[in-house]
Amino acid sequence: MARRIGLITGAGSGIGRVSALALWEAGYSLALAGRREEALRETAAMAKVSDDRALVFPTDVTDRSAVAALFAAVKSRFGRLDLLFNNAGMNAPAIPLEDLAEDQWKRVIDVNLTGAFWCLQEAFRMMKAQEPQGGRIINNGSISAHVPRTHSVAYTASKHAMSGLTKSTALDGRAHHIACGQIDIGNARTEMSERMQNKLERTKGAAAVEPQIDARHVADAVVYMANLPVTVNVPFITVMANGMPYIGRG
Repeated sequence: MARRIGLITGAGSGIGRVSALALWEAGYSLALAGRREEALRETAAMAKVSDDRALVFPTDVTDRSAVAALFAAVKSRFGRLDLLFNNAGMNAPAIPLEDLAEDQWKRVIDVNLTGAFWCLQEAFRMMKAQEPQGGRIINNGSISAHVPRTHSVAYTASKHAMSGLTKSTALDGRAHHIACGQIDIGNARTEMSERMQNKLERTKGAAAVEPQIDARHVADAVVYMANLPVTVNVPFITVMANGMPYIGRG
């Protein structure tokens, strides 16, 4: 079997980085996208894979022309695309919604939703045109695609919208052997989650700190989804710390 080709956005840290390492272990060749070239190169260096299995391509997913250039580079280097992990995301300051500035709102929506769509759109074009046709798209949703935290209106709105994007993509891709699913993650230990838990402890006390899981459990779920044949789809999967306040709101 020919080596499968994947592309991960937000690959310079957190879930993107640990998922890249797991996918390389599973035999993939990968393109890494993100805003910080140095961080992307650190991810690639950690994997210790040969240069022909890694493409580092700094990209701002909110820039449509930059996204088009990213996918053109993937096609030029690897010839096809079997997997897109739409992982890039950001949050706004945790402030009352009436105090959220226009640029703060737009930045979150531009990265988390519009940027994901630009990547998805380019992946569709490649996957429909290549032989054999098809591929898999995994969108990074969040527990916030289901229930919000306080003072998270932009992030929550973007992740609820991501669920709609996933459903429409799964439907439109069905006839072209493109499977699309979403992974909703709750309290995986990353730089972002550590900052959030530290803030909870400072503002609400140690009792407010929530359980976390090793991010590798999330990466294992990504690999599981990625390795399925395109005749099989996992539309939604949730990976979370068992003790986090989600089911039953506590």
